[in-house]
Amino acid sequence: MDSDAFEQLVHEHQDAVYRQMLRVCNHREDAEDALASALLLAFKSLDQLDSQDSFRAWLSTIGRRVCSRMRSHPKMLQVLEFAEEIGLVNRETEDGMDMSVLKGCVNDALNGLPDTYREIYRRCELDEESVPEASKALGISHAAGKSRLLRARALVRESLAESICGA
Repeated sequence: MDSDAFEQLVHEHQDAVYRQMLRVCNHREDAEDALASALLLAFKSLDQLDSQDSFRAWLSTIGRRVCSRMRSHPKMLQVLEFAEEIGLVNRETEDGMDMSVLKGCVNDALNGLPDTYREIYRRCELDEESVPEASKALGISHAAGKSRLLRARALVRESLAESICGA
C-alpha cells in the first residue's frame, strides 16, 4: 500500500477511531495523543495489514494498546510532550502539524541516525528494552550504550526541531 492509499484510509476512518479512543482513554488530550501515536505505528507496520477493509478495526486495536501503554508508561507521554513543546503537536487547537508531515519528520529523524545510534535508539525507545539489555544484545558496554542512547536522543531532537523550523 502506498502512502496516498494510507492517507485516504486515515481520512476515512480517523474520526470513528478517535471517538473510540475518547471512550478508551477518557480524556480528549490522551485520545488525540493515542490516535497520533497509533497512526505512526500503523504507518510503520503497513505490511502487517491484511486488507484495507479491516483498516478501522486494525487501527482501533493499535489505538487501544497505545492508550493502555500511556497509562502504564509515562515515557510515551514524554515523547508527545516534547513533540508539543517543539510545535509538532498542538493539543490546545486543531492547528497542529498535518499527520503526514509529522510521520515524515519522525521517520526522517530515525532514518537519519547513524547506524551506531539508530539500533540502540530503536531498542530502547521503540522496543522498550532497558539500556543494559540493549547494550548486551549489541555487544557493547553499559556505559557505551548509555552514551549512544543520549547522543541518539539529542540527534532525534535536533532533527525534529530542524524539521519544524524548516516547515
